[in-house]
Amino acid sequence: MRIRIGFEIEIQTPQDTPLISLTTPEAARHRDYVFPEDFRTMPSVPVQSYVDRFGNICRRMVAPAGTFTLFNDITVTDGGMQDQADFQAAEWPVEALPSEVLGYLTASRYVETDLVSDEAWGLFGHIAPGWNRVQYIVDHVNGKLAFNYALASQFRTAHSARNDGTGVCRDFAHLTLAYLRALNIPARYVNGYVGDIGVPPAAAAMDFAAWIEVYLGGKWWTFDPRNNQRRIGRVVVARGMDAADVPLIHSFGPHTLTGFRVWCYPVDEMGNELDGMLFA
Repeated sequence: MRIRIGFEIEIQTPQDTPLISLTTPEAARHRDYVFPEDFRTMPSVPVQSYVDRFGNICRRMVAPAGTFTLFNDITVTDGGMQDQADFQAAEWPVEALPSEVLGYLTASRYVETDLVSDEAWGLFGHIAPGWNRVQYIVDHVNGKLAFNYALASQFRTAHSARNDGTGVCRDFAHLTLAYLRALNIPARYVNGYVGDIGVPPAAAAMDFAAWIEVYLGGKWWTFDPRNNQRRIGRVVVARGMDAADVPLIHSFGPHTLTGFRVWCYPVDEMGNELDGMLFA
């Protein structure tokens, strides 16, 4: 199948402002591009790309004072399968974990493992280790937090989301990460595109999504605390310890968001939009 993804983000800047954008899909998906990526800025400015410490593709530029727009449009091929799963995948003891995975056991800006450690062991310590325990934790967070886009806050952490009982997809991800890392299960934050493919369309406008990857049985696996279901056509943009590592735009000066549009939907070979439910 083919999936069309992209965005248009408009900001206002009071002065020329350097910024970094993490909005292009991970390098592993570039071989799936049907057409070259259509990335542009309005007005057009020089753009340089580099790869950060997590392997994410970053674009740096200087937004001129006034209205500045970033646009990207991509069509990718996809196998049309749900997220992979292995219900027998095991947790590995810390001493057996690869060194490059150990960092995903520690606290981070939005993931205060120390503040939820006792609770994590009390709630989940008695569950048999492995895939089922991870899913049990995801189920718990999915039931504990109420999704409310109107109450989104860039300052909400895992612990405050737990206390507030509400949040958006990033908050679901952060709280789940905190519980997992407190139990010595490596887990990392992911953002990208998740369209309504194979599921009833959401009432809200399309947006970028956040989910997590958990290290089990020597491999990273996708879990989605917000949707809590395996999905079709997920496209990773960036990974990190938490949302602080993967901002869509990191500006070195003030900016105001004035326009935001995201798309992710299946298309035929002529580029015509298809009904996502056809792929259920």
